[in-house]
Amino acid sequence: MGNEQKATFGAWVAATGTVIAAIGSTPIKRIPRETLNSFNLIGNELQATGSALSADAIKEFTLTKVGNGLQAIGNVIVIAGIVRGYNDIIEQELIIKGNLVQALGASTALADSFNEEHTVEELFSIYGNLLKAIGNSLQAIAVILELNDRDSGNLYAIGSWIQAIGAIISALAQSKKSSTRCCFTYSHYGNIVRMDSQ
Repeated sequence: MGNEQKATFGAWVAATGTVIAAIGSTPIKRIPRETLNSFNLIGNELQATGSALSADAIKEFTLTKVGNGLQAIGNVIVIAGIVRGYNDIIEQELIIKGNLVQALGASTALADSFNEEHTVEELFSIYGNLLKAIGNSLQAIAVILELNDRDSGNLYAIGSWIQAIGAIISALAQSKKSSTRCCFTYSHYGNIVRMDSQ
């Protein structure tokens, strides 16, 4: 699998994970709490895997690579909080820290997009990372409110869905980049040869 294909695959795995985690974070009366927790856990595992694949696909050191790596680390921290349960203070703090690390990762990748050529793909990438950063921040705020015995309403679920929308936009941007990131060069015989970037 080439680097572009790996980055695209990773972006869609992460996007799928954010949607599954968002479903798990949404209070749905017909679905048992244990099932929703399982959705949240599986979603974060997929996000961690997808972000790690996206980071690994970038060979040179860039802010996007660092950002994807931070998002994967953030998901692993959230997973630690989910696996241990959600009632203990330490577990809630793990979820807060994990979401803040994810928000930092999305913000880091966002900064890299401003240095790129202003294309439609980069504009989508900016919006996607911005929404992911906002979504993760809202999730962290929701848990902080709960930790201080204050009602957060559906803020965690709202943040999860904002993050999911951002992840889908980012995946669409990566897919577009992968399909257009090729160059054409002339061979020794004057023929145009298509060279796909890896």
